[in-house]
Amino acid sequence: MGNKRLYRTEGPYKMLCGVCGGIAEYFDIDPTLVRVLWVIAFFFASFGFWAYVICAIIMPKKSDIYPGY
Repeated sequence: MGNKRLYRTEGPYKMLCGVCGGIAEYFDIDPTLVRVLWVIAFFFASFGFWAYVICAIIMPKKSDIYPGY
């Protein structure tokens, strides 16, 4: 396994803060699937909302990890 880093995306996969796009790139899956799962988590005791807010605050942007993007 390479040197993979978890980050927020800043390109075509970004919708709100880029959290779902970054998770999708990390696990090499479709970002739409991650977004659907996140919405489902949102409706169960609003877990998805708070998890998204925390991830948006904590996760760095892709350009912070890989300069030049």
